[in-house]
Amino acid sequence: MNPDDIRRAVPRELFVPDTIWIRQDDGWAVPITRQNQPDDWERIVGADDEAVITQVDDGATDRGTWPTSSGSSPEVMADMLNALDVHPGMRVLEIGTGTGYNAAVLATIAGAQNVTTVEIDPAIAAHARTALHDGGYSVHLVVADGTQGHPPNAPYDRVIVTAAAHQIPYAWVRQTKPGGLIVVPWGPTFHPDWPLCRLTVHSDGTATGKFIGPASFMPLRSQRLPQSVIHETEQRWINAGRPDCTRYGITITDKGQHLWLDTPATPVR
Repeated sequence: MNPDDIRRAVPRELFVPDTIWIRQDDGWAVPITRQNQPDDWERIVGADDEAVITQVDDGATDRGTWPTSSGSSPEVMADMLNALDVHPGMRVLEIGTGTGYNAAVLATIAGAQNVTTVEIDPAIAAHARTALHDGGYSVHLVVADGTQGHPPNAPYDRVIVTAAAHQIPYAWVRQTKPGGLIVVPWGPTFHPDWPLCRLTVHSDGTATGKFIGPASFMPLRSQRLPQSVIHETEQRWINAGRPDCTRYGITITDKGQHLWLDTPATPVR
């Protein structure tokens, strides 16, 4: 799947809110609207390699500092969906509905009846619910804390997370079938590239996986990191010789998680 496939499957414009945000030279993010700045809105929404900021500071209305929700670019979506390896009929759990665009694309692949998507922010969820309904994508949308997954529709063949984590909630592993996959962006706790992780769940209740490339996402609300951690991570990575993110892996059990470099016998902090 590539960005053009995604755009042909589902028009992005159906899901992006009329108000989006752009960052100014002074560092502030300010809103632009589809009605008042249609050319800018269409240019940003139409870019395959750009995310669209859809919320700042958890709901500011005039200007803000930190993006807190966005619509991923079709380019990044394609990378994640290729890693997810989802097929028709598979049951899929999405953590982080956002605009609803990714859930709609998942519905075209797996079937809308097989897609459950969870969003923590009620206002964001309300927009996504309307857009999904209007587009005819009858996925199951839940307003809840995605770190808990959604047990009523488990087990899932695939779990995709559209927010960065640095601690994998074991609920995601527990709710995934043996042989199933979890794709989740990682916060910058060991590598500055915010790498994407692809985990396989095993029959003994563990999950293992490797990091497969950069994929910067906003963090889960319960796993936000101070800037000091990001700076410390980069320095540790430099001191370690700047290893590529694809050399790292992770093992997860019901007791916790174990990050490693090259092999599980080489743990990293």
